[in-house]
Amino acid sequence: MSNTLTPELFQFLRELSKNNNKDWFTEHKPRFRNNVQLPMVNFIEAMQPWLALNTPAFVADTRLNGGSLFRIYRDVRFGSNKSPYKTNIGCNFRHRAGKDAHAPGFYVHIADDEIFFGGGIWSPPTPVLNKIRDAIIEHPERWQAIQQAPAFIEIFGELGAAQSLKNAPRGYPSDHPCIDDLKLKSLFAFTSCTQAQVCADDFPERVAKAFGALTPMMEFMVKALELGWD
Repeated sequence: MSNTLTPELFQFLRELSKNNNKDWFTEHKPRFRNNVQLPMVNFIEAMQPWLALNTPAFVADTRLNGGSLFRIYRDVRFGSNKSPYKTNIGCNFRHRAGKDAHAPGFYVHIADDEIFFGGGIWSPPTPVLNKIRDAIIEHPERWQAIQQAPAFIEIFGELGAAQSLKNAPRGYPSDHPCIDDLKLKSLFAFTSCTQAQVCADDFPERVAKAFGALTPMMEFMVKALELGWD
């Protein structure tokens, strides 16, 4: 895997955070394309062989529109923040069913002040989440073993701090050994790194190692949702 992410990516994001307006972005759009957008597309392309070999149901799509790379433009129609551009860049390696169903995904987030990558499922509708909860109820030892695996602990430590219900979900036992996870509204795990590590030659391998440690959890959820793993 090759890596074309450089410190110029972070320099652009820093300057954008101070000049978040259309005139500045238009003037510096060639920098965005050369230092941010195209290197991220190259990173997505570098991840394709690993995903195809290890998690073939997840897609690394290099298209600029509708692909794995998130757009830099913010939707300013709602909310008080009217800044037209995001000050981070990210990509989502979706399950191939992700456009038709709420599915788990791998994610990479790069900002000047925060870098993290990992994956999971974010705020799914209750019927979707309940399918995963049912699988946890049916296979608690398998679910616990995933989080107790040495590679998972080394890279992630534990599941991410998602929003949680105060009580057990309706219809689920409050004394279940996995009750804390059953209460979660999202199920994900992330790890972080430095800007220097993002720009290092082995950054794609670093991300692939994290994705590999997360793969058993992703497989558990995908199969619980009957979305297809192979």
